[in-house]
Amino acid sequence: MKKLIVLILVLASVAINAQNYNDALRLTEHGILSSARALGMGNAYTALSNDFSGIAFNPAGLGLVKKLQLDASLNYNNQSTSTEFFNNKTDYSNGNTGFNQFGFVFPFPTYQGSLVFALGYNRYKDFNRVMKYDGYNNGNNSMIQDMVLYNDDIAYDLGLSYPIYNNDGSYNSDETRINGRLNQDGTILQEGDISAWSFAGAIEVQKNLFVGGSLNIISGEYTKNREYNEIDTKGIYGNDLALDPDDEFTRGFDSFYYNDILTWDLSGYDAQIGILYKANDLLNIGASIKFPRTYTIKEVFREDAESFFTNANYYLDPPYETALQYDITTPYEFYLGAAIHYKDLTISGDAKIIDYTQMEFTDGLGERDMKDKNLDMKDLLTSVTNFNLGLEYEIPYTGIALRGGFMYYPSAFKGDQSDFDKKYFTAGIGIATDKNLSLNIAYAHGWWSDFGDNYGTNVSRTFQDVSVNNLLMTVSFKF
Repeated sequence: MKKLIVLILVLASVAINAQNYNDALRLTEHGILSSARALGMGNAYTALSNDFSGIAFNPAGLGLVKKLQLDASLNYNNQSTSTEFFNNKTDYSNGNTGFNQFGFVFPFPTYQGSLVFALGYNRYKDFNRVMKYDGYNNGNNSMIQDMVLYNDDIAYDLGLSYPIYNNDGSYNSDETRINGRLNQDGTILQEGDISAWSFAGAIEVQKNLFVGGSLNIISGEYTKNREYNEIDTKGIYGNDLALDPDDEFTRGFDSFYYNDILTWDLSGYDAQIGILYKANDLLNIGASIKFPRTYTIKEVFREDAESFFTNANYYLDPPYETALQYDITTPYEFYLGAAIHYKDLTISGDAKIIDYTQMEFTDGLGERDMKDKNLDMKDLLTSVTNFNLGLEYEIPYTGIALRGGFMYYPSAFKGDQSDFDKKYFTAGIGIATDKNLSLNIAYAHGWWSDFGDNYGTNVSRTFQDVSVNNLLMTVSFKF
């Protein structure tokens, strides 16, 4: 098992500009954004879903809505990372605020049963993530050496390497006189979101049995901005050494700066169907299926870099830039939930099954490349079951509801330790000011561990403790 974990850690270390399973995971792993009531109950909402956010959990639950309803939600997110890098720990955080929900639910008059439609906007997921690190790597490795190993032109253009020729004068490869022992620091900022315009409907096909479906038109954006430095803080590469023997201005190496920016413009669609059975006043049972979501990704990858010497500096003019477009398809998702009502207390639970091995690159890359990437996902990833638990207690005669919940999202990688699983505690309160207006507030705190390699495998690795805090407010009007 230890060997399997090491293999997974090795293969999970990839360059930012190589499309891989991490890109598919970024789009497939669940976010936590919903309505404040659902989030306060740990998003254990498959057997409830009796407001606009039911579109995301189980559209059949919309059939329980009896009055025309308008929901609007505002979310604040703060993400913090404590990063250990060569025995040096650095803390960094970032926050953002934005509307994440606006929708209408329309019950139509019927002779018996119910017929309900919903229309609106949901921001399901945000990509807010930051990290900063700083430490001295006394090993004989560096990003400069890694670039030279793969004959990356950046090192040559910056005077950090020089060409080696065969005996017949033909070019062989590049070589560098840099041999590690550099201070390394960097900052990574990720931001963006996934949202959808959604249309859904539900009908009571027989007494207390509801079926529903939704169609979602998806859009989104993602940016990952990495700044990285390697600095000769100990004066190892002084004025007596020219990194390029044919260029006297490459004496006295001071530092190397590298910046890469990955941007995505996302579009796609998906559909979901569900069923909800209200067995009696005490028990609801719900289930839904989310069909595979197809994303079209328009990607731009930009690299900029600069090197600094005693008497000169070199930079890329212009920076390197590549653009391409490709498709990723996510797997089926199966939701099953139950909710128990006893007097003023509701307890709900969900299980959501996702088989990450079914993620696929489906278009835009070479056939061999797509095949290799899809095989990687089958080899490295696994099927998981996400668990959500929640409760709600309505304080009699006050119009106040207290809520709490827990979410557990296992890592998608085979053999990963539990530290890599995402865990969230949630809490919330609902206040009904009158029969038509209510205010709901939810708080969620999540935590997990992660790691990353600047280059190579476990020679310049960051170890991260991640924590996320969300504060979500929903205002609901009933007419």
